[in-house]
Amino acid sequence: MVETTIKVEGMSCGHCQMAVTKAISSVEGVSSVDVDLEKGEANVSYDPQTADLDTIKKAINGAGYKA
Repeated sequence: MVETTIKVEGMSCGHCQMAVTKAISSVEGVSSVDVDLEKGEANVSYDPQTADLDTIKKAINGAGYKA
């Protein structure tokens, strides 16, 4: 497993936090997600053989936020 922190721009409320969490969780290979609204970042654990950072960032961007 690889753990990384991704800066996420555009979150302003709990709904935003949940949307980003759902987007990241939908990526195959992601095992855990913790989105911190106040810090504007997401801590993600994923299997590098199944998922990659670029795919996770695309999922965040696809949800309407900027990774």
